[in-house]
Amino acid sequence: MSGEVSYYENPFEIKKKIWSLLTNAVKDRSSDFRTPVFICGNDKDLDGRVVVLRKADQKNNIIQYHSDIRSSKIKKIKKNPSCSMLFYGKEEKIQLRIKATCEVNYNNEVSRESWKNTGHISRKCYLVTNGPGTLSDKPTSGLNNKLDNFNFTKEESEAGYKNFCVIRCKIKSIEWLYLAAKGHRRALININNPENFTWLVP
Repeated sequence: MSGEVSYYENPFEIKKKIWSLLTNAVKDRSSDFRTPVFICGNDKDLDGRVVVLRKADQKNNIIQYHSDIRSSKIKKIKKNPSCSMLFYGKEEKIQLRIKATCEVNYNNEVSRESWKNTGHISRKCYLVTNGPGTLSDKPTSGLNNKLDNFNFTKEESEAGYKNFCVIRCKIKSIEWLYLAAKGHRRALININNPENFTWLVP
């Protein structure tokens, strides 16, 4: 279709599509782009995990997600803030590889705003007694029975804020790949370069 061709060969439309997918993923729980793989660490100890996209800000080139301050990735980010995020949408046939510089927001304005907008059931993750990855001698959620069964109020959930943080990722580049039957397309968007759109061989 001519509309499809004009989309994946038009830099403006490609950028528009990318941010539409990211922005929509924040609200749409069923979006493939809601749960990217986040990769941090260094060449001797790379570490990846799936996270939940919580904010996409095109104006400031920022995406962010929530974490437990006790997670092992926090130390890695503080040592090396250069991180990557990998998104893939099966229906859209689009892969995004995002490179970013990350910052940990803990007990500050950014974390308070995000915590305020986090429902009390979603706060359950931050009520575990021991941090993520702590050794256990039995299968466990890390929660006591009351919390495990969602039997707690929003007021009681406030105790989890001491473990809550926001990872804010300032985008440096986005590599876009579109898998098209007529021929794949690939491009690199370098945020800090005025001539920031470059076509690549898929």
